[in-house]
Amino acid sequence: MSYRAAAARWPRRAAMVSLAAVVTLVGCAGRSPTVRRPPPAPPSPAPAPAPGRTTAGKPGPAIPAAAPGRLLEEGNASWYGAPFHGRRTSNGEIYDMHQMTAAHRTLPFSTVVRVTNLTNGKQTEVRITDRGPFVEGRIIDLSMGAARAIDMVGAGVARVRLELVSGPHPTAGQFTVQVGAFARPENATRLRTRLERTYQPILVQEYDSPKGKFYRVRVGRVASEDRAQRLAERLEREQQLKTFVVRLDE
Repeated sequence: MSYRAAAARWPRRAAMVSLAAVVTLVGCAGRSPTVRRPPPAPPSPAPAPAPGRTTAGKPGPAIPAAAPGRLLEEGNASWYGAPFHGRRTSNGEIYDMHQMTAAHRTLPFSTVVRVTNLTNGKQTEVRITDRGPFVEGRIIDLSMGAARAIDMVGAGVARVRLELVSGPHPTAGQFTVQVGAFARPENATRLRTRLERTYQPILVQEYDSPKGKFYRVRVGRVASEDRAQRLAERLEREQQLKTFVVRLDE
């Protein structure tokens, strides 16, 4: 092709390129641009468990986390509601019977457990905020909301399975054995006097219940739940007392 012919065709080619550019711009203006958000940041590593405490108040060995999904126990669950609603729980919170919480004698506060009603298979998850139940043959006291979630409000008591969801190792800590709860302080004092000849220490703790003030008598301060259970068995055998192993909370 001659130089003259190429020069004659150049304006038309330039015009076509310009027109294509205009069409492209108009088309892009008709739809919103795609926003590419950065992928979410990876979760921060879990903080190291806080150091434990010895009886002298000095830092002790760290309490390891227990494996989620671990079977804790099976037994009877009950529930508590209106008389306790609005009252302070053992961990200092105000009890709301509509929240998913529960009372347990030995699990650390803020432990989350999955509760399965073995009668109907229904499940819920609860956070431990309180201590109890102090009734023979029961392992956990659910809030009314949690009891409703597994359909046991009407029955009052149901056979359940407890599995760990999250929380520190449930057997580490300090434990005692409750051997009585009395409305009259002199009865608590009488039992303490009887037991302190053989067992030490003996604690009498006041408890402000919806039915009035009670005085709980507790024996010992031991560094594992197993040791506390052996102490409870000894008290039952030697003193013919009904016992409950209880975690001592700071």
